[in-house]
This record gives sequence, structure tokens and C-alpha cells, in this order.
Amino acid sequence: MEEIKQLLTNVCKQLFDLDIMPELTRPDVKFGDYTTNIALVLSAKLNKTPRDVAVMISDKIDSTLISKVDIAGPGFLNISLTDEALVKTMSLAPTKPLLGQVAVVEYSDPNPFKVLHAGHLYTSVVGDAIANLLETAGATVHRVNFGGDVGRHVAQTMWAIIDKLGGENPEKLSAIAENERAPWMAECYISGTAAFETNEDAKQLILELNKKIYAIHANKDHDSALSQIYWTCRTWSYDYFDAFYDRIGSHFEKYYPESEVADLGLMTVKEQLSKGIFEQSDGAVVFAGEKHGLHTRVFINSQGLPTYETKDVGLIMTKWNDYHFDKSVIITGNEQEQYMSVVLKAVEQFAPELVKATSHLTHGTVKLKGGIKMSSRLGNILRAVDVLDAAAEANQLATGKNDVDVELGAVKYAFLKQRTGGDIIFDPESSIKLEGNSGPYLQYAHARARSILSKKTLTDKQPIINLEGFERDLTRKVGEYQSIVSQAVTELMPHYICTYLYELAQVFNRFYEQNKVIDDPRENIRLQLVEAYANTLRSGLDLLGISAPEQM
Repeated sequence: MEEIKQLLTNVCKQLFDLDIMPELTRPDVKFGDYTTNIALVLSAKLNKTPRDVAVMISDKIDSTLISKVDIAGPGFLNISLTDEALVKTMSLAPTKPLLGQVAVVEYSDPNPFKVLHAGHLYTSVVGDAIANLLETAGATVHRVNFGGDVGRHVAQTMWAIIDKLGGENPEKLSAIAENERAPWMAECYISGTAAFETNEDAKQLILELNKKIYAIHANKDHDSALSQIYWTCRTWSYDYFDAFYDRIGSHFEKYYPESEVADLGLMTVKEQLSKGIFEQSDGAVVFAGEKHGLHTRVFINSQGLPTYETKDVGLIMTKWNDYHFDKSVIITGNEQEQYMSVVLKAVEQFAPELVKATSHLTHGTVKLKGGIKMSSRLGNILRAVDVLDAAAEANQLATGKNDVDVELGAVKYAFLKQRTGGDIIFDPESSIKLEGNSGPYLQYAHARARSILSKKTLTDKQPIINLEGFERDLTRKVGEYQSIVSQAVTELMPHYICTYLYELAQVFNRFYEQNKVIDDPRENIRLQLVEAYANTLRSGLDLLGISAPEQM
């Protein structure tokens, strides 16, 4: 594509003495391999009709890459490549626009002392895919995680834990079996939250407990009974997180607890308070967002404790100190959009370069088919493991067996095929099907292609020439891969990869239905096309974090 763009740029320079970089898109196959509206763009500048400009450009094009140029409609140029040029598009090395850059991708972000819900699963899947995209574009990527190991939610859970233990009795924790720890703490969070909202005495105790937990960190206390309960339960949370990430194939370079970034956040906010970025209000420190078309938020509360906002300031500064990133990506739920807008606007006042390098992506709520929603406050939450278990159950019912790779591929693809931003309705039954737009369908497509290739060893690869109809369609579609990856990288949208892979598999099916491969006079050429197709499928599935099995 870049060669065609440069060719058109040179032609326009020669004809009109204008420097212009044309846009190329992929039209329907019957219209050629590329189309451009360059003649329409230039017509006003040249005071000529678009069609006249198109004719001038078409007459000037002379390239061994192009077999023909047609003029369509008011002046669109439809360009068809030679077979040789088209074949070369299949083997183009991926572009590395981010080579030498450093990217930090922060996602998942579960809080210790709480359960992992379906949103954490979603952000983990999407975050992994986006990190993969940035890596394939040449960036050095650091995958990090952030969670609240201090704050009121911790105090609420700790209040309920102490209540269940009959006081600050850390030795009683040993009675809780390992597989019961995570659900036990989740129940404590729910009851602690309810107590805070309905019991004034409990509320005051929780607020005092919140201060004591901050003091545990400030004093590096590991000896008191309260601190032993806290550290033990925090470790249980991290062990639970690690087991979950192992199950879904995620990995993180670093986990930032709020307790480790809160001090830097406090110091930064107080420093900027003295410079007028923040303001005092009723004993608290706030950022007046209304001045920027946003809303005001508290960064330090009236008790002198940092809020989530200040911890996020500390996190941004810590990530910068650790990595000096060129690009920072943060993935959260949609409910965090306005919140993060205020935080980033506040940071922009004193560190604009960090905000300029930051992309905040949001997503909707994950629901099971039927509209079931989650509410961690009420306890009827849709857990991350519920989604995975639903896929496993659907696979068992459909096939009579369990295959972790297929089940995980079903969940990941069901999430990733939808454009990031809206709610996600997860249908376990359709996600696991081997037909239709699903992860298992693409996994099976890859295994099917590998099965064809296993029937014949191709040692002497002949030049791919004189492509026939369905051969050309497949070659063309395989050749689109790098441009699709580039688009996904630019927009940080993995769903482009999903759409492409599904279309690619459909093109291959039409090719295979109409063309015998093994023991055909064109066997050598067709096996090379099958191999290119299989390799492209595997590459795309790798970017999505989905396994590409050799057989199913």
C-alpha cells in the first residue's frame, strides 16, 4: 500500500506540483484492490472536474505493480495490482511505527479485599490484546496493574472480618481453607458495606479503622494483631488474583497498590496547592473542574487522607518515574470516564506532557444473556469466574467434553469482537459454537488449515503466478492483514482484528470449496496460499491472546 501511495504522490507532484499523500481504502473485490478519492480532493484546488483530474492521473500512472486503473463514479480511481505485486503483500513485514518507544498499559485493576467481577475479566482480556498490539508495532510495553489496598472499602471488609473472628484474633484465620478465602472475604465486603450504610455505630468504627489501616502502612506495622489480619488477608487477595491471571493467560510486570503511590500523590497535590492548581474547601483540598467544563472533586478529604483522585495522581507520577513512557494507556469502566477526566485535567495543569501521552479507554458493563447485571454493593455480582464457568458448561453441553483453550478462546473473542466502549452481552452458547463469528470457529479454521498442510510436505516452493479467481481473492485478503493491524494499533481497537479474521476465514472457505488442493496440478501454489492463510490466522489469534491449536 505504501508503494502505491508514494506512486500517486509522485504523479501528483509531476502533474500539478502539489505535495499530497493520498488515502487508499480496500473496495469490494469486484472494483479492484485499492481505491482512492484523490481526484475529488484535488479538483477544487485545480479548478477542474474530479473526473478530468482522475483521467490525468490515470494516464500518468506507469508501474509494474499495477495491472489496470479504472475511473468510477464522479472520479474515484480503482486500482488493480498485478499478481506478482499482490502476492508480495502477503509477506510484508509488519510496520514498527512505535519502535524505540516505551508504552505502559494499565488494566484489570482489582481491589484487594473484594472479589474479581466480570469487568475485571473484560479489562484483562482487552488490556492484553492492546498490549500485544503495541508490542507488534515495536513498542517496549510494560503491563501494570493498580488496586486499592487502602481506603474505605478495605476498612469495611476488615470491620466484617474482625467481627467474624470475634475480635482482632489473627490466629483464627488459619481455620479458613485456602479455596474458601476469596469468597469469604467477598462476603465480608458485602456485610461491611451494608453495615456502613445502615448502622451508625458500625460506620464510625469503620471510619476509625480506615485511619488505622493507613497508619499500618505509615508505621510499617507487621506486628500488631490488626496488622497481621490485614497483611494476611491482603496476601490472600493477591494469591487469588495470581491464580485468576494464570487461568486466563494474563501476566503483569508490576502491581501498584494504592498504599505505595498515595504518599507521592499527597506530596504532589500539596505542592500544587501552594501554586494555585488546587484549592481549599471546607477543610478539604479540591480541584475546581468547573473552570475546565468538568466538575469539582475532592483530592484530600477533611481528615487529611488522600482520596482515589490523589492516589491516581500518585500512580501517574510513579509510572512516569518508573518508565518515562512515550505512551500510557489506562483501561477502566465507563463509570470512571468523568472521574478520570478531572484527574487528568488536574495533572495537565502541572505535567501536560504526561496527559498528552495518556489514552483513557473505557468499556461498558458485562452482562450475561438475559440482562443480568452486577452490583458488588448488593452482592449479586457477576463474578469473573462465573463467565468462565458459563463457557465451560456450554462447551460441556455442546460437545460432551471440556477444553480450556477453546472455552477461554470463546470468552476472549466474544469480548474482543465488539468495539470497546459499550455494554457487553455474553451469550455462553453462541460463544462456544464452531460455526459463526466465534473464537472456537477461528480456532477450528486454523486447525483445519494445518490438517491440509500436514498431508503434503512442501519442500520446493514455486513462484505464485497467474492467480485464478478464488486464489486471487484469498491472496488479496491475506495481504490486507498488516493494514488492519496498523489500524487496530492506531485506534487501540482489537475488534478490527476479530472482524478481519472472521472475513479471512470466510474467504478461505470459498476458496477451499472451489479449489482442490492436494493432488491438483496447482497443488504447489495452493499449498503456499493455505500456509500463508494459516500463518495469518495464527498471528491474529496471538494478538488477541487466543491459542491457535494444530488440531481440534
